[in-house]
Amino acid sequence: MIHLDAVWLAAEPVDLRLGPESALARVVAVFGAAEPHHAYLFTNRRANRLKVLVHDGFGLWLAVRRLHQGRFVWAGARADGTVSISRAQFDALVLGLPWQMLAHGVEQRGVISVL
Repeated sequence: MIHLDAVWLAAEPVDLRLGPESALARVVAVFGAAEPHHAYLFTNRRANRLKVLVHDGFGLWLAVRRLHQGRFVWAGARADGTVSISRAQFDALVLGLPWQMLAHGVEQRGVISVL
Protein backbone atom coordinates (compact mmCIF):
# COMPACT_ATOMS: atom_id res chain seq x y z
CA MET A 1 0.00 0.00 0.00
CA ILE A 2 1.04 3.56 -0.66
CA HIS A 3 1.01 5.76 2.43
CA LEU A 4 -0.77 9.09 1.90
CA ASP A 5 -0.47 12.14 4.13
CA ALA A 6 -2.76 14.41 2.12
CA VAL A 7 -5.17 14.32 -0.78
CA TRP A 8 -5.89 17.27 -3.07
CA LEU A 9 -8.93 17.67 -5.34
CA ALA A 10 -8.94 19.66 -8.56
CA ALA A 11 -11.52 22.43 -8.23
CA GLU A 12 -12.48 22.38 -11.91
CA PRO A 13 -12.96 19.44 -14.26
CA VAL A 14 -10.02 18.68 -16.54
CA ASP A 15 -9.51 16.90 -19.83
CA LEU A 16 -8.63 13.41 -18.64
CA ARG A 17 -6.59 12.64 -21.73
CA LEU A 18 -3.78 14.17 -19.70
CA GLY A 19 -0.99 11.78 -18.89
CA PRO A 20 1.30 11.70 -15.86
CA GLU A 21 3.51 14.54 -17.11
CA SER A 22 0.53 16.83 -17.85
CA ALA A 23 -1.08 16.04 -14.49
CA LEU A 24 2.24 16.67 -12.75
CA ALA A 25 2.65 19.96 -14.63
CA ARG A 26 -0.76 21.10 -13.35
CA VAL A 27 0.17 20.18 -9.78
CA VAL A 28 3.55 21.95 -10.07
CA ALA A 29 1.88 25.07 -11.52
CA VAL A 30 -0.42 25.29 -8.49
CA PHE A 31 1.84 24.10 -5.65
CA GLY A 32 5.39 24.51 -6.99
CA ALA A 33 6.07 20.77 -6.60
CA ALA A 34 4.36 17.45 -6.04
CA GLU A 35 4.91 16.46 -2.43
CA PRO A 36 5.87 12.89 -1.52
CA HIS A 37 2.98 10.87 -0.08
CA HIS A 38 0.37 13.23 -1.51
CA ALA A 39 -2.39 12.31 -3.96
CA TYR A 40 -3.96 14.67 -6.48
CA LEU A 41 -7.45 13.86 -7.82
CA PHE A 42 -8.94 15.08 -11.08
CA THR A 43 -12.37 14.48 -12.65
CA ASN A 44 -13.78 15.13 -16.09
CA ARG A 45 -16.69 17.45 -16.91
CA ARG A 46 -19.28 14.63 -16.79
CA ALA A 47 -17.81 13.44 -13.45
CA ASN A 48 -17.92 9.82 -14.54
CA ARG A 49 -14.12 9.43 -14.60
CA LEU A 50 -11.50 10.06 -11.96
CA LYS A 51 -7.71 10.21 -12.24
CA VAL A 52 -5.44 10.04 -9.24
CA LEU A 53 -1.82 11.14 -9.42
CA VAL A 54 0.21 9.88 -6.45
CA HIS A 55 3.77 10.78 -5.58
CA ASP A 56 5.03 7.86 -3.48
CA GLY A 57 8.41 9.38 -2.62
CA PHE A 58 10.20 7.55 -5.45
CA GLY A 59 8.07 8.25 -8.50
CA LEU A 60 4.57 8.83 -9.78
CA TRP A 61 1.51 6.61 -10.00
CA LEU A 62 -1.44 7.51 -12.21
CA ALA A 63 -4.67 5.57 -11.75
CA VAL A 64 -8.01 5.91 -13.52
CA ARG A 65 -11.49 4.92 -12.34
CA ARG A 66 -14.52 5.03 -14.60
CA LEU A 67 -18.14 4.72 -13.52
CA HIS A 68 -20.37 3.02 -16.07
CA GLN A 69 -23.44 4.43 -14.30
CA GLY A 70 -23.75 7.49 -12.12
CA ARG A 71 -21.26 10.22 -11.30
CA PHE A 72 -18.61 11.01 -8.76
CA VAL A 73 -19.91 13.51 -6.22
CA TRP A 74 -17.19 16.12 -6.00
CA ALA A 75 -16.52 17.88 -2.72
CA GLY A 76 -17.46 21.54 -2.49
CA ALA A 77 -14.80 23.78 -0.99
CA ARG A 78 -15.27 26.15 1.94
CA ALA A 79 -14.47 29.83 1.61
CA ASP A 80 -10.79 29.14 2.42
CA GLY A 81 -10.61 26.64 -0.45
CA THR A 82 -10.30 23.50 1.70
CA VAL A 83 -12.44 20.53 2.57
CA SER A 84 -11.79 18.02 5.34
CA ILE A 85 -13.16 14.53 4.96
CA SER A 86 -12.60 11.31 6.87
CA ARG A 87 -10.87 8.23 5.48
CA ALA A 88 -14.24 6.51 5.10
CA GLN A 89 -15.62 9.53 3.20
CA PHE A 90 -12.59 9.55 0.89
CA ASP A 91 -12.93 5.82 0.22
CA ALA A 92 -16.63 6.33 -0.62
CA LEU A 93 -15.84 9.29 -2.91
CA VAL A 94 -13.41 7.30 -5.08
CA LEU A 95 -15.89 4.41 -5.27
CA GLY A 96 -18.61 6.77 -6.51
CA LEU A 97 -20.72 6.39 -3.38
CA PRO A 98 -22.59 9.24 -1.61
CA TRP A 99 -19.75 10.07 0.78
CA GLN A 100 -21.58 13.08 2.31
CA MET A 101 -23.98 10.62 3.97
CA LEU A 102 -21.16 9.22 6.13
CA ALA A 103 -20.53 10.83 9.50
CA HIS A 104 -17.34 12.85 9.89
CA GLY A 105 -15.17 10.52 11.97
CA VAL A 106 -12.26 11.35 14.22
CA GLU A 107 -9.77 9.77 11.83
CA GLN A 108 -8.86 12.29 9.12
CA ARG A 109 -7.40 11.52 5.71
CA GLY A 110 -5.61 14.85 5.70
CA VAL A 111 -6.70 18.11 4.21
CA ILE A 112 -8.35 17.83 0.85
CA SER A 113 -7.87 21.09 -0.92
CA VAL A 114 -8.63 22.59 -4.26
CA LEU A 115 -6.14 22.72 -7.14
